[in-house]
Amino acid sequence: MSRKTERYEVKEANSLWQIYKTVPFWKVMKNFIVIQIARYTPWIGVKNWLYRTFLRMKVGDETAVALMVMMDIMFPERITIGKNSIIGYNTTILAHEYLIKEYRLGNVVIGDEVMIGANTTILPGVTIGDGAVVSAGTLVYRDVPAGAFVGGNPMQVIREKLVED
Repeated sequence: MSRKTERYEVKEANSLWQIYKTVPFWKVMKNFIVIQIARYTPWIGVKNWLYRTFLRMKVGDETAVALMVMMDIMFPERITIGKNSIIGYNTTILAHEYLIKEYRLGNVVIGDEVMIGANTTILPGVTIGDGAVVSAGTLVYRDVPAGAFVGGNPMQVIREKLVED
């Protein structure tokens, strides 16, 4: 299953070399500053306010983003996190990929009551369904079904649907 991304071909040098043809410099600077402040902010409410107000991210109520989480610096507005979810320490959430001959953009949608373990990387164009659990250190390169428990690199489904307590 491929991820849901838009692909944009580039000519001449690689796409990252041409970054400011794809995203304005001042947007990147503002995003960088806000993301760095949020990464070190221990107050979850302040962090969510920063994401919503300055990065135009959609972040649900009672969602907790741990210290050192790195949101996409170029296109954070393409990230949606549902309510009552946890994003673990040092996780990276990307909504872009700059490659040699093209760049790709894709929305990242994280559902309600999702648990993302520490040091996880989520690639663009991925949807993580409600109630899913992603183990620490996972590379999320495709959609995660609602209620599933996934982990590893490459990511594998460990359990399809978590049992209700």
